[in-house]
Amino acid sequence: MTQTKKVGILGATGTVGQRFILLLADHPIFAIHALGASSRSAGKPYSSAVKWKQNVPIPAHVAGMTVKACVAEEFAECDVVFSGLDADVAGDIEMAFLKADLAVFSNAKNYRRDPAVPLIVPTVNPSHFDLIPYQRTLHNLKKGFIITNANCSTTGLVVPLKALQDAFGPLSQVLVHTQQAISGAGYPGVPSLDILDNIVPYISGEEEKMEWEAAKILGGVSADAKAFEPLSNTVVSATCTRVPVLDGHLESVSVKFANGTPSIEEVYQVLDRYTSEAQALKCHSAPEKPILVTRDADRPQPRLDRELLKGQAVTVGRVRECPVLGIKFVLLLHNTILGAAGSSVLNAEIAVAKGLI
Repeated sequence: MTQTKKVGILGATGTVGQRFILLLADHPIFAIHALGASSRSAGKPYSSAVKWKQNVPIPAHVAGMTVKACVAEEFAECDVVFSGLDADVAGDIEMAFLKADLAVFSNAKNYRRDPAVPLIVPTVNPSHFDLIPYQRTLHNLKKGFIITNANCSTTGLVVPLKALQDAFGPLSQVLVHTQQAISGAGYPGVPSLDILDNIVPYISGEEEKMEWEAAKILGGVSADAKAFEPLSNTVVSATCTRVPVLDGHLESVSVKFANGTPSIEEVYQVLDRYTSEAQALKCHSAPEKPILVTRDADRPQPRLDRELLKGQAVTVGRVRECPVLGIKFVLLLHNTILGAAGSSVLNAEIAVAKGLI
């Protein structure tokens, strides 16, 4: 993974696009080559086009780059294209980039249900990259493909579920209640008068996404590598809320195991020992531990734990008996790093390591 790859960023002025820029500014194998945004921003220097909302300045070598329109011809030299586009425009644009034989890593929901598009959480199911040769055949491509991230709240959920599923067998029921940060709504996002001194018990489409995405991510790939085999016996029920926190989604999870309930200590040990293929491939952004376990009674907390291991790990604590399902715990993820741009970057690193780019 030593050869530098040219990368483009679509939706570069948005919340996720800004996070891409920070993650890629000094990346060892990816170099920012092109920035794309709406027609309002095209032609302007990036520093003039963006409302920068990060807590560090715009990287100097990016600030003066000219923003391009999101058309494939402007990104033809790119080896990788990261998309932080809103779902209302992402579908047609990302398909045009795919048809132009470009490798697209999307944060949008548009192609997550596509039966030939992998939905990958990098520390959970990189084996789903096996479907890329079939996808290329379907679209008559030589080097291009499209990979999608999961919804941010789903991403946090499936990492510990994968560890538990691998160790203890099938999970029959999962109940999850999320308390999601306002950065997940983008900018300008949730109006201050709606979220200050308040909790909003509804996020459009979020619960449905969590309930079906987990089945695709935690499932397998068919023997001929031409189809996904989603879980059919695991039922997920989600309740999603928006809370007045800047970054970091907190989730309370209860799990029922099909083959009997493990002990609390067994669960702690399995979570703490979990490793992923991204680590084995020595990817630059792979966390030292995909799951950070805390035994403090009042952790994890967004303000204290969201930045641990550069935001690429899920922190899990408060493992205890659930009188209804069996085991319950609390998890935290950084929603714009592991839950968004960070997953795409790590997915791209895995693709390079696997020889797909």
